Amino acid sequence: EVQLQASGGGLVQAGGSMRLSCAASGFIFDDYAIGWFRQAPGKKREGLACISKNDGRPYYAPAVKGRFTISINNAKNTMFLQMNSLKAEDTAIYYCAAAYEDYGCLSDFEYEYWGQGTQVTVSS
Repeated sequence: EVQLQASGGGLVQAGGSMRLSCAASGFIFDDYAIGWFRQAPGKKREGLACISKNDGRPYYAPAVKGRFTISINNAKNTMFLQMNSLKAEDTAIYYCAAAYEDYGCLSDFEYEYWGQGTQVTVSS
């Protein structure tokens, strides 16, 4: 059974950094696309960063490119999202996700497995 558990959220000041973790079980990272998403109140869920199953490369949304970094630790079955230069508009619930089929890993429709979400609040 595929399971994902996100952690590491909290309150941070604008300009600060935070690292989110997502503990994974029941699957091998190489066999899945993995991604980080967020949803702010009143807004649609958006894809932030992902690692494609097809080419193993990371992809980033323009809003976070250069500030956020996605990575994995295969030995610990954990994926990470390092977030730097945080802004108030980064405030949202953040989710990790995994998809067996990869049609474009920043799109949320392909993801069948989701973590429970972790709140990130950036104070200005």
